[in-house]
Amino acid sequence: MNLIYIHGLDSDANSTKGVLLEKYCQLHHPDINVLRPDLNKTPAQVCEQLLSLIKALNNSADRKSADKQTELSNTVLIGSSLGGYFSTLISNQIGCPVLLLNPSTQPHITLQRFSNQSAYSLNESSTSKVLHTTAGGWSIMPADLQWFEDHQLLSVNYPDKVAVLLKEGDELLNSELTKDFYQGHGASVTVQMGGDHRFSDFDEQLPMVMNILQDLL
Repeated sequence: MNLIYIHGLDSDANSTKGVLLEKYCQLHHPDINVLRPDLNKTPAQVCEQLLSLIKALNNSADRKSADKQTELSNTVLIGSSLGGYFSTLISNQIGCPVLLLNPSTQPHITLQRFSNQSAYSLNESSTSKVLHTTAGGWSIMPADLQWFEDHQLLSVNYPDKVAVLLKEGDELLNSELTKDFYQGHGASVTVQMGGDHRFSDFDEQLPMVMNILQDLL
């Protein structure tokens, strides 16, 4: 199995959860290949990079199958926060299994906090104004917010391939809205009491996470 960890906003390839996941798999599941790409770039570039990575991984698999879905199931995405949004987009497009951790479902709304609407509107996509620079170096511009506006999550096309873990104590995103969205589209959702947006107890969750991943295949 190939496992791609997709980090969230203000994170990078060395995110705490991604590193914990890789170390856990090295110790307990050495047959699993964990990848932690750095996705601090425009949303269009993120999608292109992920699709290219998945294609390369599946093409390198030493097995032949006429069933495209079987090939895709060899690669699983784990997306945290904004990474959960991208994971859902990719899954909707190609049907790969995904596990989402406190996923963002409305970045076109939540990222508006970086935009000074009194100064200019999203329609001014040609502006070079940097709204926010993430810890990993992505310079968010109005064109990026417009991209999210144009690529809203409206469905879950493969709900049997989607599992969601939520913390009620998420201080950044509305876990109730997220639960309603994914449950309303037939995906499996587990809500845990307390906690925070960062999933600070992720190391304790790893055995359960691996069980969920196996169930998605």
